[in-house]
Amino acid sequence: MKEFWNKIVNFFENGTIKKIVLFFAILVIGIIAIKVLMKVIRKILGGTKMEKIAQQFLCTILKFVMWLALILILLSTLGFNITGLLTALSAVILAVGMALQNAIANVANGIIIISSHMFKKGDYIIVNGVEGNITDINFMFTTLITVDNRKVTMPNTSIINNNVTNLGAYPKRRVDFTFSVAYESDVEQVKKIITDVMKSDGRVYLDPKPFCRLKTLNASSLDFFSNCWCDNADYWDVYYYIVENVYNEFKRNNISVPFNQIEMRERKDEVKMPIIERALPARVEKERKEDEHHDHSLKDAFKITIHRPNKEKEIVEMNKQHEKELKEEAKKEKELAKKNSKQNKDK
Repeated sequence: MKEFWNKIVNFFENGTIKKIVLFFAILVIGIIAIKVLMKVIRKILGGTKMEKIAQQFLCTILKFVMWLALILILLSTLGFNITGLLTALSAVILAVGMALQNAIANVANGIIIISSHMFKKGDYIIVNGVEGNITDINFMFTTLITVDNRKVTMPNTSIINNNVTNLGAYPKRRVDFTFSVAYESDVEQVKKIITDVMKSDGRVYLDPKPFCRLKTLNASSLDFFSNCWCDNADYWDVYYYIVENVYNEFKRNNISVPFNQIEMRERKDEVKMPIIERALPARVEKERKEDEHHDHSLKDAFKITIHRPNKEKEIVEMNKQHEKELKEEAKKEKELAKKNSKQNKDK
């Protein structure tokens, strides 16, 4: 800092008159030029549709750039090395940018929101589960007031990165309803009641006409879908008026509003299940052959196989006994079938 000051003092003490005059000429002309250019820029921006806050932000940036350029030119006139200063300035800007990256992102997104006219002050929006009227928009934050009078300040980055539903973008808004009635209700009568209630409210537009049709045959109810159009400011008043009066008209005309029901019936007929009287057959062991690809050990090579000639006779006798049992069971089934048919005839 001392060297910097000494260099400036040395310039004015030992410098030529020509250089000193040039320095002050650049200073005066630069200040006048900045003021004139800023007036022209403000006038040009004022004739555009750009938001005032965007105009102010742009003017501030341009003014800063102009003053920075003037200072660098003056330092060059004093004999300073501009290249070194630009390098140091770039490093400072980079460090500040890294430290304030979230703030810079909010500013950039604020410029996008304001310049794109995504929404304006007074609109009712829904963002990431939060809804309310916009009271303020700036380059860092957007402020909402919820219906229960809470102030919510949202960073502009969170708004850009989420879907935004703007319910106040247009002057007219459609009001949707679903009314459920019992199955014994008259469809045409229900449609007429709902339509008449919507038409009775003077805040409801008659063009387009109020609409009502049977939409769904549910398990316990007939569901009617209906809608009408009104001014955006009258949305909730119209909604509550129609819901309350439709319910009242349903009661006056004996139309019931159903609820989930389970129907139960008593079964009086006898249920006869078919039964097979035959018992389980006797187990017959399956003859299994040794695996041909089995890796026989040395012990298996010297194993003596003992032949059992009586085993085949036992198997034959078991098969004969099983066939005999099957014949007896079939005979019993025939006798039971004859008895049942005889009893049915007697009845």
